[in-house]
Amino acid sequence: MEIQHGTSKKTVVKKNTNSLLKSVLIITLLLSFTVLLTGGYWIFKDMAPRPLEVTSEKGEIILTKESIMGGQAVFQKYGLMDYGTVLGHGSYMGPDYTAEALKIYSDGMQDFRAQEKYGEDFEGLAEDEQTIIRDTVMKEMRENRYVPDKDKLVLTDAQIYGHEKVREFYHTIFTEGDQWGLKPGLIQEKHMPDGERAWVSKGDQIEQIADFFFWTAWLSSTERPDDEITYTNNWPYYEDAGNTMSFSAIWWSGASVTILILFVGLILFVFYRYHLGMQEAYTAGNFPKIDLRKLPLTSSQLKTGKYFAVVSVLFFVQAMFGALLAHYYIEPDSFFGMKWVHDILPFNITKGFHLQLAIFWIATAWLGMGIFIAPLVGGHEPKRQGLLVDILFWALVVLVAGSMIGQWLGANGYLGNNWFLLGHQGWEYLELGRIWQFILATGMLIWLFIVFRGIKGGLKRESDKGGLIHLLFYSAIAVPAFYFFAFMINPGTHYTFADYWRWWIIHLWVEGIFEVFAVVVIGFLMVQMKLVTKKSTIKALYFQLILLMGAGVIGIGHHYYYNGSSEAWIALGSVFSALEVIPLTLLILEAYEQYKMMRDGGVDFPYKGTFWFLISVAIWNLVGAGVLGFLINLPAVSFLEHGQFLTPAHGHAAMMGVYGMFAGAVLIYSLRNIVKPEKWSDKWVKFIVIMLNVGLAGMVFLSLLPVGYLQLKEAYFNGYAASRSAQFLQQETVEMLLTLRAIPDSIFLIGVAALAIFSVKALFNLRKVTHKEGEQLPVKDLAVDEE
Repeated sequence: MEIQHGTSKKTVVKKNTNSLLKSVLIITLLLSFTVLLTGGYWIFKDMAPRPLEVTSEKGEIILTKESIMGGQAVFQKYGLMDYGTVLGHGSYMGPDYTAEALKIYSDGMQDFRAQEKYGEDFEGLAEDEQTIIRDTVMKEMRENRYVPDKDKLVLTDAQIYGHEKVREFYHTIFTEGDQWGLKPGLIQEKHMPDGERAWVSKGDQIEQIADFFFWTAWLSSTERPDDEITYTNNWPYYEDAGNTMSFSAIWWSGASVTILILFVGLILFVFYRYHLGMQEAYTAGNFPKIDLRKLPLTSSQLKTGKYFAVVSVLFFVQAMFGALLAHYYIEPDSFFGMKWVHDILPFNITKGFHLQLAIFWIATAWLGMGIFIAPLVGGHEPKRQGLLVDILFWALVVLVAGSMIGQWLGANGYLGNNWFLLGHQGWEYLELGRIWQFILATGMLIWLFIVFRGIKGGLKRESDKGGLIHLLFYSAIAVPAFYFFAFMINPGTHYTFADYWRWWIIHLWVEGIFEVFAVVVIGFLMVQMKLVTKKSTIKALYFQLILLMGAGVIGIGHHYYYNGSSEAWIALGSVFSALEVIPLTLLILEAYEQYKMMRDGGVDFPYKGTFWFLISVAIWNLVGAGVLGFLINLPAVSFLEHGQFLTPAHGHAAMMGVYGMFAGAVLIYSLRNIVKPEKWSDKWVKFIVIMLNVGLAGMVFLSLLPVGYLQLKEAYFNGYAASRSAQFLQQETVEMLLTLRAIPDSIFLIGVAALAIFSVKALFNLRKVTHKEGEQLPVKDLAVDEE
């Protein structure tokens, strides 16, 4: 290769390395999403049928597709996915309705066959007689009697009897309550009025939801055509229905660990061999000095202060809802004897608020940070940028207030069949009604426009279309772009296929794109503060993005093991979910380097609070997302654990520990730049970080994790349905562990309250604007390559 004058061989090698990493990233994204979309086709092709008619052997109609779809709509309309689960997905206070219906269905069939053969119920039979009946019923349940040509399912007399028992049970539950947290008479409307949408029939709504639960029990216990496993890969675990762990779950659990060990060695070798970490931009004793009084401040940057104040207040409200949820596990129908609290805020509505507010405050913090850094990247403040920032702020206020009111009205049945548009859409993490979803998507597009206006100058000056500013812009585009997959779900969408798209939002948007955005922003901030070199940062970012997207996109498959999807997902999901641990481990190495930088900065380094949060992010990334995620993603563990307390142990550690702590990092960084330096207190920030970390650790390791272990054990010995029953939660040891959670929860809440006070107080101590709209800012031009 001919090297031009003035260009070193080392520089050319670095450019070639970056070009190679860019190519590998593009190929990784293409291959990963090809596999994911192909897997979506498998799900669509192999999902369990919703037969047009379900009949007896004599041709009598027992239930219809319209009834199944109507039951799914009723389940969603009343927000029951935020109380219990179907096919293992949802909330954990109530039962898994699939497992519960499967047990009732199976027990009913056993009683029918026992009466038919021996003249008495199953429980009254001798042991050898029970074995005969159990084997007979198991074979009967697992036989697939669906007739594709006629789109009809034929049930035996015993299955029809089991279905009747399911209807009887849920009529009692939804009339009298479940004596644990479900309000009596929740489903008020018996018959639907005329003119309703196709997905809701004009039948008895309690009968419809019972038929929907029965259908999920049928598909979970009926073998796929020409196969020896059910539509749910033999989940939930219940031996009387023949549902035991499949060979794939065992094999791929071991294989994923083996492949993980192999790739850890290979990737660590590449990481150290080619120096793919960020390199410090300063020499020993020459740490860059940062004078906050001389930093430029624009109108739009100053206006982010109210964003962060609202973030901290929403965080406090969200945490208080979490405390109420934790209390309901001990006292399910009241709050310290005050039943009116439960009447207004039952578990399902409280859980919906808790989840949505978490997304709102975390996302708002990230949006605020994007607005703050835009002028620093572009080098100037666009005209009327402040006005756009105000418009977006009030749009977010309307969204939060309106959507929460809509959720409450919808889940209480006050919106009739406008529940999907204005109320509670019925999917966990996607509670927002469709109208509110449109407003959220519009708000994110406005934010993207604000960011683009701010960084446009930097984009034009940066010749490398894969440079640092372009990476920041691409990751910003991905934030609204990936949310649009939420619009792929409608009330009439097949439950399994809807769950496929739902996890595109929860896993790819929340866990994936937010992770990418966070990694790029951290790299940008490190360069902006002149702590690391731009060249090494770009190289490190590409390497991290390859690992994150290479493992994370296909790793979404661990959510599809037992929801009615193809068995191939057990292989894909387990292997790639295991590999997700590797990039999270590498980020802890970066955190150690960040710690050293903070230490080198001494007492005068102004961003210590930001670094405390960033180090917390890295630790929880490894522990919460990596270690605890790896534990529950092993198919053999997930088969017994799916939808139990080990999941929220991972969820709290990953969601709050990673995304929440990162939101804290960008909040503190931004406030540090807009608050008067003499009014700042690192002691406050240090106290907040300590309380949040101690509280979260206690919540996860002293309560959720031990309860999850006991629940896993209960499922192994007594079947999955038993592990999700109120009787399990009422055990003395479990109640003690859930009660003790009040201690770390209180510590955590003190940290949240301190952050809210700190952020609101900051609004009264803001610096003055130094640069007007249209003026150039004296900041480092990140579009210029380093020599």
